[in-house]
Amino acid sequence: MADEISVSAKRQLGYETTDLAMENARAVEAANASFITVHARTKVDGYHYPARWEWLGKINDVLTIPLVANGDIHSVDEFLRCREMSHCENFMWGRDAVIQPDLARQISAVQSGKVVEPMLWHEVVTVIIEMTGLMRAQPTMQDKKVLGRIKQWLAYLKRHYPEAALLFSEIRGMKQLQKADDLLWLNSTIGKELTGYK
Repeated sequence: MADEISVSAKRQLGYETTDLAMENARAVEAANASFITVHARTKVDGYHYPARWEWLGKINDVLTIPLVANGDIHSVDEFLRCREMSHCENFMWGRDAVIQPDLARQISAVQSGKVVEPMLWHEVVTVIIEMTGLMRAQPTMQDKKVLGRIKQWLAYLKRHYPEAALLFSEIRGMKQLQKADDLLWLNSTIGKELTGYK
């Protein structure tokens, strides 16, 4: 007998409206999904409107399978509000983890009753350097693509780290990855320790 394979689904609240949000969630459950993740916006909402966490609470109340909350969990405070409104025990985030790389650690600490210091900017840059190294190791990743990813990440980081805006403005027009590497290194933990660069 083959091992049982868990199947899940990820949905939004609807396309233009939330009219079918409950019906769609029940349909996923009826199809024997192990759990469902719901992004608390409609397709038309895009990212232009706040997530509707209250809908997650309504959906969770009628399901027997676990519901994973998704959408606009940018900080510990927003996580706590989402948890209260959605009644969820499980959470998913995407862009938020790019904007604040230690968000999962911060949330985990709160759930454990601990306090941890947020990542400092030069620590974040060290993570970017590590990511750059991993991308370069991929045979299909050309320097141009790696440089594009660095710029994209810095653009996201600007929302949480003011320092990212300055670094982004310096790297934005660069065409050579090595020049970006050098600038990242100067902004990193090791670079700061060795050069005193600020």
